[in-house]
Amino acid sequence: MTNDYDDIINQPHYEPKHHPRMSMWNRAAQFAPFAALTGYDAAIQESGRLTDDWLGLSESGNEEMNRKMELIVSILPEHPSVTIEYFVPDEHKAGGSYQSYTGNVKRIDEYEKCIEFTNGKKVPLDVIREIKID
Repeated sequence: MTNDYDDIINQPHYEPKHHPRMSMWNRAAQFAPFAALTGYDAAIQESGRLTDDWLGLSESGNEEMNRKMELIVSILPEHPSVTIEYFVPDEHKAGGSYQSYTGNVKRIDEYEKCIEFTNGKKVPLDVIREIKID
């Protein structure tokens, strides 16, 4: 049984006469993966990222929040330690995420409508979902 390529199997490798042989580096670059659509992977990842909706406060939740704020104001000179859960809107798509922060309250700024902590962090009052006084 003869092989179809017996006549060329032992021939020397072809060397081009009119141009130099391509380097291994350049040959490898021809087979490297490429992104056909620039930014497509980032867009897919962004669309797959989950966000939460702002739930707001119910009427009873609003009343409870006001009671807690009054309590904080009454003990403000002691710089009470509180844990707040608040909503941070997403910069790129609808919705956002809920974050939690624990710190000592420095003041409640009624002009800017935010809680300011002793380390300088400010959280707007209208995005706070829950306050726990530690």
